[in-house]
Amino acid sequence: MCASPSYRMQFMLCAGTGCLASGSLDVKEALDRELAKRNLQDEVQVIMTGCNGFCAAGPIMVAYPDGIFYNQVKPEHAPLIVEEHVLKGRVVEKLLFKEEAAKDRVPLMKDIGFFGLQRLIVLRNRGLIDAENIDDYIARDGYAALSKVLEEMTPEDVIEEIKKSGLRGRGGGGFPCGLKWEECRKYTSFPKYTICNGDEGDPGAFMDRSVMEGDPHSVLEGMAISGYAIGAEQGYIYVRAEYPLAIQRLQKAIEDARAYGLLGQDILGKGFNFDIAIYPGAGAFVCGESTALMYSIEGKRGMPRIKPPRSAEAGLWNQPTNLNNVETYANINPIILNGADWFASIGTEGSKGTKVFALTGAIANVGLVEVPMGTSLKSLIFDIGGGIPKKRKFKAAQIGGPSGGCIPSGMEDVQIDYESLISAGAMMGSGGVVIMDELTCMVDTARFFTDFSVEESCGKCVPCREGLKVMYDKLTDIVEGRGQEGDIEFLIELGNHINNTSHCGLGKSAANPVLSTIRYFRHEYEAHIRDKHCPALVCPDLIDFVVIEDKCKMCGLCYRNCPSGAVIWEKKTVARIDLDKCTKCRTCISNCRFGAIR
Repeated sequence: MCASPSYRMQFMLCAGTGCLASGSLDVKEALDRELAKRNLQDEVQVIMTGCNGFCAAGPIMVAYPDGIFYNQVKPEHAPLIVEEHVLKGRVVEKLLFKEEAAKDRVPLMKDIGFFGLQRLIVLRNRGLIDAENIDDYIARDGYAALSKVLEEMTPEDVIEEIKKSGLRGRGGGGFPCGLKWEECRKYTSFPKYTICNGDEGDPGAFMDRSVMEGDPHSVLEGMAISGYAIGAEQGYIYVRAEYPLAIQRLQKAIEDARAYGLLGQDILGKGFNFDIAIYPGAGAFVCGESTALMYSIEGKRGMPRIKPPRSAEAGLWNQPTNLNNVETYANINPIILNGADWFASIGTEGSKGTKVFALTGAIANVGLVEVPMGTSLKSLIFDIGGGIPKKRKFKAAQIGGPSGGCIPSGMEDVQIDYESLISAGAMMGSGGVVIMDELTCMVDTARFFTDFSVEESCGKCVPCREGLKVMYDKLTDIVEGRGQEGDIEFLIELGNHINNTSHCGLGKSAANPVLSTIRYFRHEYEAHIRDKHCPALVCPDLIDFVVIEDKCKMCGLCYRNCPSGAVIWEKKTVARIDLDKCTKCRTCISNCRFGAIR
């Protein structure tokens, strides 16, 4: 990234949802005022970009041409930034990033482990362009792939290139993208449609949202190339209504692309017609399933339909339809421009390219990351994610959302690719990764994801509609102290039945969180059932809430943080808990550094 010829310096300020919530708009206003006050507005430019990825450090700003990374920037820092960085050419030390255990701060973004260990394909424009400026996208090879396709390649050539690249759908199933396009092209019924699934509903997932907000043209270009390949003239982007910023930026991108002749009639004068419309979804998780999504666009209730026929033959309005998710389409431009062999050289034998993940939970560096397929879970958590805060131990990673499974401590060396994760009892899913530490109860975690699936079930088939509710009730009995011998075996049998007999892919994986936690944390289930005790001290009905005298350091942290005044403590004395006042909120347990409360 280099400063524009008309400016000697640019501040690229993150305007993703996370940084906006942290006040990045106020930071921009403060910087603009300060620059104008010193008559520097024609020398220094402040640009609002899409998500920078490092959500834990927001608001984030990168100063170019040097690439200085500033984090947790506030409006009151504007005078200091202008005085020191702009006028005196000195780095503002206190705004530089610092790892939890490191002594020194890191000035350059490329030297921060979170960024330096990633490989960007989908997120290639992250933090480098104004998401609402089509010229910024074009300046970084945007729409060059569409031009190449229309100038030099037949639809069959495009499909063959995508097949050769090994790109698999990034929405969860991992079906080969080129084969899906090829299947759709062979049907001669018209009109045909190409759809982008932006209905991201997994708890803790925000990969697709960030791409739609930060680089919307990469999605539009991928869809246009798909339309050319399969013979479609109309595309739809299905975006959940809870993503208003994504919808706003996608709509502007569509309008700008039409104005530039990159969407609409006779694109680039090559006789290719293709346009895109946005369809806001109501937020039903089941509409992430392709046929339910299509029913929703048609104005029907979002429920999966029986297959065959598959969508490639009879999808939207019973016409041949191709559907991929946001991340899949964002891969198309670099594959066309750099070639299939380049893309296939990245990743593993069965999983090519990179994968975008949303790192959340008990992790130091919460954010959006992109790594080559085959990267180890350990590297993702500790090298990029910065490890577990507060010196706590890694316990498990939930990968694949409510349809995925937990990978426990001791298996951190597992490779992140489609086959390895399935073998480990998890799945790639759309890319949500929730990290859990030693204070996480795995039984309660399984109950949380089951509750989500119960609420989001469309109710069409009995195993999902009734089976998940029975499973949730049984888990509730266990965490509330009513568990009985045989409950574990019952959950395993029920979970296998739900997975094997449910109608759609969502139901067929809904029991995975329960089955994987039993597989790796059966001892926790047994402790809940037999000992009536929660080892992680999470389930209130299975905690004694007493202070262990020989572990208490008499520091008073539990006393100072207790919201109900239930902790009795004086200096140099062991704390006690008044059970009559105790609300079992677990604040004392969370704040005790010595494991002195059980």
